Amino acid sequence: MKVIDITTKAREEIVDITAEVASAVKQEGLKDGLCLVYVPHTTAGVSVNENADPTVKSDVLLAMKHIVPDALPYRHSEGNSPAHVKAVLAGTSVTLIVEDGRLQLGTWQGVYFYEFDGPRRRQVWVKLLARNSGT
Repeated sequence: MKVIDITTKAREEIVDITAEVASAVKQEGLKDGLCLVYVPHTTAGVSVNENADPTVKSDVLLAMKHIVPDALPYRHSEGNSPAHVKAVLAGTSVTLIVEDGRLQLGTWQGVYFYEFDGPRRRQVWVKLLARNSGT
């Protein structure tokens, strides 16, 4: 398993980790199989999204603030309830196809880490699963 360390700088932030995930695939020499990207945190997430227009990241954060407002009567006592709800919406993992040693992403796609309770030091775990040679 490869661990990607991330240090976020803001309360809410989206970090492009496409290059780090692709590097993990290359370092391990995986030719064909799957790449599982997993976030082991309850107030962070990961997804695949557009990688061409940088304003998409701010639009996603803006929409999340409207979907999950800070001013609800949350019962969780740590004060980060919205971060937990946003992490549920973002998801904790993505599975990517690896073909001929490369991540198979669409033309405009990238892999993104979502911070909802920062700034913090975080990890993303990458597990590579090789295709069975008999298939």
